[in-house]
Amino acid sequence: MKKYIYFLGLLGLLISCSNPQTAEKPTFNNRDLKVESEIMTPEVLWSFGRIGNVSVSPDGETVVFTVSYTKIEENRTYTDIYTLPAEGGEFKQITSTYANEFEVSWRPDGQKIAYLSSESGDVQLWEMNPDGSKPTQVTHIKSGIEGYKYSPTMDKLVFTQSVKLDENIHDLYPDLPLADARIEDDLMYRHWDSWHDFTYSHVFYIDYANGSTVGSATDIMEGEKYHSPLKPFGGMEQITFTPDGKNIAYTSKKLEGKASAFSTNSDIYLYSIADKTTKNLTEGMMGYDIAPTFSPDGNFMAWESMERDGYEADKNRLFILDLTTGTKTDYSKEIDFNVHGLTWSEDGKKLWFTSEDKGSNEIYAFNLDDASYAKVTDGIHNYNSVDIAGDKLIATRTSMQYPTEIISVDPTTGEGINISKVNEPLLSQLKMGNVEKRWIKTTDNKDMLTWVIYPPNFDPNKKYPTLLYCQGGPQSMVSQFWSLRWNFQMMAANDYIIVAPNRRGLPGFGQEWNEQISGDYGGQNMKDYLSAIDAVAKEPFVDKDNLGAVGASYGGFSIYWLAGHHNKRFSAFISHCGIFNLEQMYSITEEMFFVNWDNKGSYWDKDNKAAMKSYKNSPHKFVQNWDTPILVIHGAKDFRIPYTQGMAAFNTARMMNIPARFLYFPEENHWVLSCQNGILWQREFFRFLDEQLKN
Repeated sequence: MKKYIYFLGLLGLLISCSNPQTAEKPTFNNRDLKVESEIMTPEVLWSFGRIGNVSVSPDGETVVFTVSYTKIEENRTYTDIYTLPAEGGEFKQITSTYANEFEVSWRPDGQKIAYLSSESGDVQLWEMNPDGSKPTQVTHIKSGIEGYKYSPTMDKLVFTQSVKLDENIHDLYPDLPLADARIEDDLMYRHWDSWHDFTYSHVFYIDYANGSTVGSATDIMEGEKYHSPLKPFGGMEQITFTPDGKNIAYTSKKLEGKASAFSTNSDIYLYSIADKTTKNLTEGMMGYDIAPTFSPDGNFMAWESMERDGYEADKNRLFILDLTTGTKTDYSKEIDFNVHGLTWSEDGKKLWFTSEDKGSNEIYAFNLDDASYAKVTDGIHNYNSVDIAGDKLIATRTSMQYPTEIISVDPTTGEGINISKVNEPLLSQLKMGNVEKRWIKTTDNKDMLTWVIYPPNFDPNKKYPTLLYCQGGPQSMVSQFWSLRWNFQMMAANDYIIVAPNRRGLPGFGQEWNEQISGDYGGQNMKDYLSAIDAVAKEPFVDKDNLGAVGASYGGFSIYWLAGHHNKRFSAFISHCGIFNLEQMYSITEEMFFVNWDNKGSYWDKDNKAAMKSYKNSPHKFVQNWDTPILVIHGAKDFRIPYTQGMAAFNTARMMNIPARFLYFPEENHWVLSCQNGILWQREFFRFLDEQLKN
C-alpha cells in the first residue's frame, strides 16, 4: 500500500475540481486571511498555501516554486508560480491566472522558467522570462503532454504522453456506439482510482531550438504496452537525459497483466538517440529500480533500488553504475536506512538524499571517495527534498506544527532557515499544540518512539479524551507530516490528546523493525498500539474512560482488528478505507504483489502455514467481540482497498446493533482530495468523536 509519492508537481491538478477554464478570470490566494480564533478549524486548515515543486536556477541564485491556495466556496484550488532569492528575502508571484501552472523548472541556460499549463486547452509546455513576462507556448502536441525535461545540451525535449494501444468495446463492435461495457481477460484492468483506459504512458523526444519544438516527436517505446513513468505516482524523476544529451534513461516495469500485478520488478533502460536502440541497465535486478540520475561528468549513474521482487517496502538502496566499466555497486550494504531523492553535487563527489530516521526525515550526504555517509540535519521535522544552491542546500521541510516551507540548509552545520515563509502570516495568528517525543517499552521490551500531541491550551489539571492514531502503509513512518485529513494539530485543536506510536512495521528504525509486520498483521504491532495507549493513559490528564482509536488504510485495518480485541479500552473507533476481510482483499485489490507479500500467500493455499496465520487474523473473524460505536469512511474510487470492505464493516456493525455511521464519498479515492469533501470529512470526524467521547 505504501507508495513513493513523486507526483507533487501534479498535486494542483489532482486536488482541483474541474471547472471550465477561462483565462479572463483572476487567480486566488489566502495570504491576507484574518482568522477569528487562535484555534485551528477545518476551513483554516484548507486555507494554508501548499508549496508544490521547487527548482533552483542553474546559477544557484533564485528558487522558483508553485503555491496552491483553495477557494472553499468554489471547491477549487488555484496554483501560481513564485520566485525567491536563494539567500532569502521576499518572494514574488510571477503568474496570476485562472489556469493552474505546475511542474515548474528552469531551462538549462537559466534564461527561462518552464512550466506546464492548460491555458491553450490541452496541457502543454510553456516558457517565460524569470520575471514572469512574455509567457510563450513551446509545445503544440495533440492531446497534450504529462511531463517534460530539457536535454542538458538544450537541443531536445523529452515528454510523456498516453498512447492508445488497446481496443475498447467500440473498437471491437463499432456498430454498437451506445454500448457501455468492458471486456477483461487479465489483471491490472484498474489501478489506484482509475480503470485502464486502453492507453500507456510513453516517453517521446523532439528537437528543440530557440523556444520552439522542431519537427515531429519520436516515441522511444513505440508499440510497447508498458508505462513510463510507473503508475500511479511516478513522475519525471524517473526519466532523464545523460549529460551529453545523447541518451535517455527511463524507468519502466515491462510486464503485463497478472505478471505485472504480482511484481515490483521495474528496470532502468537507456535509449540511444543516435541508433535508436534500448539497453536494460538493471537486468537481473528483481525489485524496484527507479529514478536514474547521472553524475555531472556522465561517468556514473546512481539510482534507488530494492532487492526483492514483490516487496514494495524493501530497503531502498543506493546503487551506482560505472558507465565506463559496467560495474554496479551497492553502497547500502553497511547501512540500515533508506535513500530517497538522490541529487549529485556539482563536482560529482557527493550525493545528497533524504531518509527516515526515528520519526523524522533528515538530509544525508554520501561521499564517493571513501563510500561514507554523513547525517546533515537533525530535529523534529521532515525534510522532503533537497537541491543545491551554491554553498547551500535548498530543501523543503514540514512538521506537525507547520505545512511545507522552503529551507536554506547549511551543509556543514545542518542549520536550516525558512526562506519562503509562505504561511507565516496565517501561522502567526494560530496557537499550535506541543509535540512531545516519548520512548515507550513494548511487550517484548523494545523501545518504541511515540509522538504525543497536546491541545493548544493544554491544562495539566484537566482530563482530556485521548485518541490512539493507527498509521497506514503499513510500512510508512509516523513522521513529522502535515495532512489535510490526518492532521494532529486539527485533532488537538478539538481538545483531544493524540498518541501516535511508531509501532512495528515502520521504516526509520532499521529493516528488522520495518519487516516484522509482514505475515503478522494481528500480532506484535497490535501489542505495540496497546502498549502506547496504555502507557499514556496512566497520565492524570488523560480521561481513560474516553479513549478513541482512529486510522486509515492499514490503520483502518488496525481499527477493525482492535474492535474485536481491545477489552473495552476504547469508547469510539474511526476507520477510513480499512481492510475488513483479508480474504476478500486478496481477491479484489489491484496491486497483487502487496497482499501476496504481506499475507505470505493466497487464502486458498491451505498448506501455507504463514498465509493461514495471516487470514486467521482477519478482522471480520472477530466481529462477535465488537461492542463499541464505529464510524466507517470510504471512497468509491478506492481500488486499492475497495469500498465494499468499508460497507461490509458498517453493515456488520449495524446488524449487531452497534451504533455505527457510514461516510461514503462517490468521487474520492483512497484519499479525500477535494476541499469541500475534506472539510466535510473533518466535521463528521469530530462530530462522531464528540458524540462518543465528550457526552
